[in-house]
Amino acid sequence: MAATPGFLTDWPWKPLGSFKYVVLAPWVVKSIYDFVTSDATTRNSIAIVILPLLMTRMLHNQIWISFSRYKTAKGKNRIVDKTIELEQVDREKDWDDQIIFNGLLYYLVNYYMEEARHLPVWRLDGIIIIIVLHAGPVEFLYYWLHRALHHHFLYNRYHSHHHSSIVTEPITSVIHPFAEHIAYFALFAIPLMTTVVSGTASVVAAMGYVTYIDLMNNMGHCNFEFIPKSLFAMFPPLKYIMYTPSYHSLHHTQFRTNYSLFMPFYDYLYGTMDKSTETLYEKSLQRKEESPNVVYLTHLTTLDSIYHMRLGFASLASKPHTSSKWYLWILSPVTVLSMLITQVYGKTFTVERNVFKNLKLQTWAISIYKRQYSMERQRQSINGLIEEAILEADAKGVKVFCLGLLNQGEELNNNGELFIRRNPKLKVKLVDGSSLAVAVVLNSIPRGTTQVVIRGKFNKIASYLALALCQKGIQVALTQEKDYEMLKSKLKSVDGHEKLVFSSVYTQKTWLVGEGLSKEEQMKASKGTLMIPYSQFPPKKLRKDCFYYTTPSMLIPKHLENVDSCENWLPRRVMSAWRIAGILQGLEGWSVNECGNEVLNAEKVWDASIRHGFIPIMKSFT
Repeated sequence: MAATPGFLTDWPWKPLGSFKYVVLAPWVVKSIYDFVTSDATTRNSIAIVILPLLMTRMLHNQIWISFSRYKTAKGKNRIVDKTIELEQVDREKDWDDQIIFNGLLYYLVNYYMEEARHLPVWRLDGIIIIIVLHAGPVEFLYYWLHRALHHHFLYNRYHSHHHSSIVTEPITSVIHPFAEHIAYFALFAIPLMTTVVSGTASVVAAMGYVTYIDLMNNMGHCNFEFIPKSLFAMFPPLKYIMYTPSYHSLHHTQFRTNYSLFMPFYDYLYGTMDKSTETLYEKSLQRKEESPNVVYLTHLTTLDSIYHMRLGFASLASKPHTSSKWYLWILSPVTVLSMLITQVYGKTFTVERNVFKNLKLQTWAISIYKRQYSMERQRQSINGLIEEAILEADAKGVKVFCLGLLNQGEELNNNGELFIRRNPKLKVKLVDGSSLAVAVVLNSIPRGTTQVVIRGKFNKIASYLALALCQKGIQVALTQEKDYEMLKSKLKSVDGHEKLVFSSVYTQKTWLVGEGLSKEEQMKASKGTLMIPYSQFPPKKLRKDCFYYTTPSMLIPKHLENVDSCENWLPRRVMSAWRIAGILQGLEGWSVNECGNEVLNAEKVWDASIRHGFIPIMKSFT
């Protein structure tokens, strides 16, 4: 929102929320009805292509968004090092409003101007007219409109909303108040309406011009430079008629320079070209890919989880992934296609970049879905992908490699020990994060608790939890006899071993739950039972009269930067204990592996987390 919002700041359909697309419904229905019921000689063949054009524009924009975020996370040719936060994501979440607005105007022009109803596919004279009018009146008028918007009166009421984003993304290009978009549409309509009125319009000219505007807008707001110097060397005048991402980035950091739309000519002409434009351009092109200090390796979960990642839909990624959105079924063909592509591609890709003090963090993901980890025939190939990622990180000089989610499964690779055995000369330290997960669960158990029961799959974390609780004098009940016998033999020489019991009753009020907690077990729990997961994935909440804690996690400190998405189902700025453990290892410089049966001192790791500003979460999330 602008500093002092002016007239026509909000979009008219803002109260509709995610149902805002209904404003297009009457026009879409009418265009389809008219097309079906009209004969071939009178049929309005243009109206029927408006909806596909709008959908194509959305896809075009989304491709730029995903590509830009991927490139920026890797760091090569990055322009500005400042980060994007959740506030910017919220401000830019309605980037599709301008497409809805344009769609309405396209339908209005089509139905109320006879000349716009029947257009040829191609006319060269119309294309030439659009090129000339854009390079002349449109660029000239935009330059002076833009300078006017930087006058304090209009800037405070309108344009400051756009400039709230210092670090730009492709979607930043269309984040303006409604009144600004009216002015921009009027400008861009000059070439299009001229061809319509003069009878020189064509489908290729109209769609080509709209695509050109989207292309240049998206390109100019990327936070990485990719226009090669050779292009300007071959044709030097090009620098006057085509801008670059670094050129426009300076406008967002300096504010009073580089006002031109897509052609810097007018900045040269009127003396508003930033003096550092050439320097920043060359510096950005020379920038190498960033080498992180800590890498967290995750994977895809559900089929539509790709949309909830930072590279997917920004607005979905900024919220916890709890359940599928109703409108994602429309994208089912794209979802299936993306699954097939990931199956064929099968490589590690960079998802996110964060900064913690002087520590550079990256999140990588492998193209494997949760269901594949349960398939025994897939284990070898999954371990192969994980090992490739570890070796790549080692080659890049990464200090800590943290295995996230199911990448550290005991059945899969014995919590990462497999990779240490295979690669004994690894310099990078492998961390499964068990120590902090144990510490978080221990500190989530209410004071005064005298007995707990461990239910679900018994694993490394459950074993260390039982050991720690018994030593604290808390009775620990196990429900599987084989787990009880195994742990009992380990505890014989440890203080508190008598606190370990085998029990099949459901009277305990504090349950520590792992994977595989069944519906039948949950239904037998006493009213008011605390369900505290020690698993990577949360149990399904079946009881309204019980209290479900989140999976082991902590609230992150404010100085952890570039947090503009949620980690799976966790709330904003909450991070899993396994991921935090890798960060702590990097901060503290602990040169040890935490994998296999090894677990660091839980109290030591807990103290480090508190010291570095991570905040305990002692309540459940609903």
